[in-house]
Amino acid sequence: MHRESVEEFRKKRDEALTFLQKETDERPDYLVILGTGLGDLADEIDVEDSISYSDIPHFPVSTVESHAGRLLFGTLSGKNVVAMQGRFHYYEGYSMQEIAFPIRVIKELSANTLIVSNACGGMNPNFGRGEIMLINDHINMLGDNPLIGPNDDELGPRFPDMSDPYTERLRDIAEQVALDKGIKMHEGVYLALSGPTLETKAEYRFLRNIGADVVGMSTVPEVIAAVHMSMEVLGISVITDECFPDALEPVNIEEVLEAAGIAEPQMTQVITGVLKRL
Repeated sequence: MHRESVEEFRKKRDEALTFLQKETDERPDYLVILGTGLGDLADEIDVEDSISYSDIPHFPVSTVESHAGRLLFGTLSGKNVVAMQGRFHYYEGYSMQEIAFPIRVIKELSANTLIVSNACGGMNPNFGRGEIMLINDHINMLGDNPLIGPNDDELGPRFPDMSDPYTERLRDIAEQVALDKGIKMHEGVYLALSGPTLETKAEYRFLRNIGADVVGMSTVPEVIAAVHMSMEVLGISVITDECFPDALEPVNIEEVLEAAGIAEPQMTQVITGVLKRL
């Protein structure tokens, strides 16, 4: 696989950046990534500019159902935000560097905080379908890493510390928001696998045994890139199916989207509440 040079990366990033600087005067402080079935948070944003991924030089394009594929610039809870309405997954055939590219560009534009959401399968028996989980840590089992290849020292160190990828200060605020609003929010470890297949019973048992509470196919590459660039990170998972090996039922995308729809209002309340308090 071709690992692009620092020069190649900078050229692409700068072309995308120049395009965005021409298209919008917005300079967001917060980047929000909306996961599968979680696009409705976008309705809460007072949108100033909407830019399709396909118009931005070198941007990947979402190929997954329920991922709209555009950047929304505006305000949410009085804060300047940009939302990625649709994200990119390793299973779509994108490289880790391509998945991380939008985060690199938007950090260079102005954002210093990443708020990331995803749909996932719940493996912790205390978690139920349609509930939400605050991510306090993750396990990368994608078999790849967006930092493999030449390191751009201007972005961050060769060996970034990952002892606290999900910023404690933001987690504390999110917990307080959930408490104040009476929202049941779990806390736990997110594990990322490449997909696109869902897991076998034996795999769910294994993943639970190594300390994962939920499993999904995204989020980790974006978080690694953000931590590499010293961004603060908040992550929330929406539990769309229950992955208990001894009572495993086949899952279809319609049920996943339905469960996401149940949980999304809670996630939206937490994210908007956190932004209000920052």
